[in-house]
Parts: sequence; structure tokens; C-alpha cells
Amino acid sequence: MGKLIKVLSSSPLTRPKVAVTLSALGLSGVAFVGLCAPNSATLPVLLPLTALARQLGAPNLSTIVTCLVMYPAILLCCLGLAGMLWANSKGWNPSPLRVFWVAVAAIAVCVTITPVGSSDTASYAAYGRIAALGYDPYVFTPYSLPGGGHNPYTILVGTTWQQTPSVYGPVATWTQLFAAWIGGDRPWATIWVILICTAIAFVLAGYVLLRTAANPVRASLLWVANPLLIEQLVLGGQLDSYIALAGVVAILISRRGSTAWHDAAAGISVGIAGGIKVTAVFVGLGIAVPLLRDRAWSRLARTGAVAGATTTALYVFSYGLHALLLAFRDSTQVISPSVWWLVRGICDHLYPAHTAGISTVFGFLWPPLTLALAWYFYNRLSPDVPAAAAATCALTLAWAIVTPWSLPWYTSVAWVALALLPRNTLTRWLTLATGTLAIMHFNGGHPVNTPPGSTS
Repeated sequence: MGKLIKVLSSSPLTRPKVAVTLSALGLSGVAFVGLCAPNSATLPVLLPLTALARQLGAPNLSTIVTCLVMYPAILLCCLGLAGMLWANSKGWNPSPLRVFWVAVAAIAVCVTITPVGSSDTASYAAYGRIAALGYDPYVFTPYSLPGGGHNPYTILVGTTWQQTPSVYGPVATWTQLFAAWIGGDRPWATIWVILICTAIAFVLAGYVLLRTAANPVRASLLWVANPLLIEQLVLGGQLDSYIALAGVVAILISRRGSTAWHDAAAGISVGIAGGIKVTAVFVGLGIAVPLLRDRAWSRLARTGAVAGATTTALYVFSYGLHALLLAFRDSTQVISPSVWWLVRGICDHLYPAHTAGISTVFGFLWPPLTLALAWYFYNRLSPDVPAAAAATCALTLAWAIVTPWSLPWYTSVAWVALALLPRNTLTRWLTLATGTLAIMHFNGGHPVNTPPGSTS
């Protein structure tokens, strides 16, 4: 791999025009799949630009053709990103504002296209509809909506998830409720609002990086103009964009000052991120690393207490403790395809009577393995880099690699933290990890469209 990277880093790929062209081609390939919805990588719903494409004669894509488009498109996104970063390291220094606004223009187009690569937006819309009707989405399932499997919202949800209550935090539920309030009995409109809100969070995180990063061009290329992240977070409509926004705000606040107000504000930001997904705990752990190193026990206690109290209050006072317990549902589940899935298959074959116990063991194994790998990544960085951002990046990347239930958008916080760091070797590993997961997992969540992977 090192030899391949060395060859690529001195190839025409590092020319700005070549890199930008590859990025555009990769993103266009994914968008083309969305414009040809429904297919095996999309939901069976037509957003405005997709509906227009249908009227103009967009083709129906078979599962094989969809894969033949998606695989090279994702690869082109990765190569284009790598090329742009190499070009920047060799002196290419475009206007960061120009990069930002070009990316915003591309994102504005993407939000009008049917979501690609995940069925999550259908689940988000269904949970929002449940909340809008006055039910508890942490008890009530999409299949329980009026009409059951014939409800227009339920139909869009992958059959695997139709009887699954929400595992997302109350802040996430509020965004879904807002979208469903606007969409009403029109699922496509609810999903469109979800995509728009997700894109706004993504762009806001990019603007924060633009204003605060030491190298705004590199930060913009790593986040808002990153074709791989636009494909995953914007075209996929993932909640992780919100976590990244809250996470980068928390990291920057913790770096800006050491007063009680700074610690409380950082804790509130981490707590809000935890109110979206509990995986935001890695942001809190990352902020804690420099405080532990400096033995700033009072700051650590203040930040941790405020973060924990904020997240707990959001869950308990919104929907109850059962909502918080559901958030840990995936901790012992194994996704396919993955190394853990292969190991579990072997164990199930050798010890069929201990299947449940094997999953429990996996649940205990991945946290220490995550910390060990994060420590390795962290020590590969220069000691003078911002510790909170470095630790957050290392922890999130390690978790995405090690956890038995991993998806490409889980690396979002690692990317936003990486944008605050100078050039380092974690960039290549993060690109490889996200790209590999993206190639392994993209589908619309319906068994009639044979998927190449799984979604959550």
C-alpha cells in the first residue's frame, strides 16, 4: 500500500484539474444512480430532480449495472480527494471561499436527488411521522403506523427495519419531527426536508472549519468539498453531519479557553451531540485527553458533568430512560460483510449452541480494541498537534474500523477533527477506511433489490 501511495502521489493524479475532474466524475456517478431511482442503491421515492429525470427518460438500472456504476464512482471520489490533497501539499492554493461556494453549489443539487447508498432517511422520515402523530418513536415502530405495511411511510422503510423502534437521540427525533411536520402525509417531502437540513448542518460545519482551521483550503477539501463525504453524508442524508457540527464546535470551544464557561459550553455541545447519537461519546473522550495529560481535573470534571447531564436530560425529559437504553442496541450486533461477520460465522459453525454468547463476547471485545488502536493512531501524530482534535480523530477512526457494526458515515467526526490538524498519515488511513466501508455498504434497504451490503 505504501508503494502504491508513493506512485500515485507522483502521478498526474496530483494535478489540480485531474483531481477535480475525478472528484466531479465520482460524485456525478453516484448522483446518476440517484437520478435513476428506484434501484438497489436507492429508496423507492422520487425527489424533485429525480422526478424530472424520470420524465426525461432516465433508465431503470438493474442491480448489476447499479454496482458497476457505484463501485468505480466511489473509487473516483477517493482518488479525486487524494489528488486534491496532494496538489494542495505541492502548492495548489485556490481561494478557500471559492472552494467553499463551489462545494455548496454541488450540495444544493445533491439534496434534490433521491438518497443514495442507505435506507436510513426512510427510517428517519417514519420516526418523524410517528412523533408528529403523537406517538413515542422509541416504542412505536414504522410498521405500527396506520395501515401497517401499506402506510406510505412504512413502504419506504427497509423490511429489516420496519418493526424496529428508533435508536437515535431526541435531538435527532426533533429534526425528524420537524421534517414530518412539513411533509405531512407526503413521505417524499419529509425526506426532502431531511436532506436539506442535513446539508445545512454539513455546510455549517464546513463554514466553521473555513473560519477556524489553520489551513482553510485543506480543511475545505477534507470536509465541505470532499466528494466522498458529500456522497455519504449529503446524498445519504445521514445524521452524522449534525454530530460532526456539534463535535467541531465542542473541540474549538475547549481549545479557546479554560474558564468554567468554556468548559460548560464545550460540555453542552458534547451533550447535544450525544442527544443525536450516543457515539458522540468519542468527542467527549477526545476533549478529555489533553485535560488528562495536563491533570486539569477540575476542567475534566466540569466538562464531563455538563456533557453527561445534558445528554441524560435530553433523553430522560424528552422520551424517558428507555430511549437511552435503546441507543446501545447495536453494541453487540455484527454487520455483513465485515471481518467480525466472518469470525462469527466460523464460531457459529463450530459452536452453534453458543451463538448468543459469541455476540456478547464481541460486545466486550471491541471497546478495548478500539482504545488500543486509537492509542496507536494517536502516537503516530506529532506531539505538538492540537490534542483534542487529534484524539477525537484517532478514537473515531479506530471505532469505525473495530466495531462489529460499522458503516462509512461513522467516520464523519474523524474527518471534521482531521480538518483541524496539519498534514499527517491518518488522512490516508481515514480515506481507505471510509472508502472501503462505502464500497462494502450501499443499498436502498429492500430485499427485492439485492444489496451489496447492509445499512443501519
